[in-house]
Amino acid sequence: MKVGLYDDPVFLEHDAGAGHPERPQRLIALREGIRGEGLEARLELCSPRDATRAELRRVHTAEHVETVAATAGRTRRFDPDTQAGPHSYAAALKAAGAATDAVVRVLEGGLDRALCLVRPPGHHAEADRAMGFCLFNNVAVAAAAALARGLSRVAIIDFDVHHGNGTQHMFEADRRVLYVSSHAYPFYPGTGSLHETGVGEGRGFTVNLPLPPGMGDGEYARIYRDVVLPIARAFDPELVLVSAGFDAFGGDPLAPMALTASGYSELGAVCLAAATGAARGRAVFVLEGGYDLRGLASSGAAVTRALLGDPPAKVVPAGKAIDPLIAEYRRALAPYWPILRA
Repeated sequence: MKVGLYDDPVFLEHDAGAGHPERPQRLIALREGIRGEGLEARLELCSPRDATRAELRRVHTAEHVETVAATAGRTRRFDPDTQAGPHSYAAALKAAGAATDAVVRVLEGGLDRALCLVRPPGHHAEADRAMGFCLFNNVAVAAAAALARGLSRVAIIDFDVHHGNGTQHMFEADRRVLYVSSHAYPFYPGTGSLHETGVGEGRGFTVNLPLPPGMGDGEYARIYRDVVLPIARAFDPELVLVSAGFDAFGGDPLAPMALTASGYSELGAVCLAAATGAARGRAVFVLEGGYDLRGLASSGAAVTRALLGDPPAKVVPAGKAIDPLIAEYRRALAPYWPILRA
């Protein structure tokens, strides 16, 4: 199993602002967690390239690309949460480029899978604006690159605790992209209701699974095994991309969930199970959120083990208490995904 690990010193130079939770120590904790469990030696270390302007413009407006580019060498605050520092544009280019290069190498057979430890994150970035700590939408740029290479079915699974509004909006009219997001709701950014299912020809290919606070390993295991996996297998993607946010970890300062490293092992296993058909195991995981350093270290290592093919941790699925929520998902989504009627 050839699993690439994308990282670069420039990601540590992105300055989101003094005291900001999206800080360089996040990546240091992730690398230390992977190294501490003896996993780094099993990975192929990869140097990301810059995304090109053409690659960025597949999902972003030309004006937005130029606006972010203009921050090079200076500091600009886009909104109360989102800042670019003097080196942030360089980091953002490499973040989008890492995800895109990983997709190309996986599709060409140079890698089987990849994990991209990047910052700034991406899934909140809209076509025309930065928001939610995000400058460019890394996963969306990578998905568009896969489509440009001729793929007709790309799945994006987003287990960040926040809804990926930018990713949804970029592909909500495109039936070639299945976007599945599990997220706290109502919560930042306020999008992602169960009844947001896409528009036009893309209706049904946006799948939102809004969650109440306090969900832990067992609840996530039931939702991903009973809802996410059947839908993904029915779609039968040729490539699986994962917005890997670790902020559903219990104790994360920005979120109300209760996952442990074992739960993240289960999420990783389900995402990879979604890639066992036409995708032939091809998957690229791209870092989004996660702000508890201990949680990042342990959960990042758990997902890395999944990517390497190690058996997942044992998680006991939740019992009947979660049945009403799953039944609500099934009622709303079965018109698009008849597999959920079974």
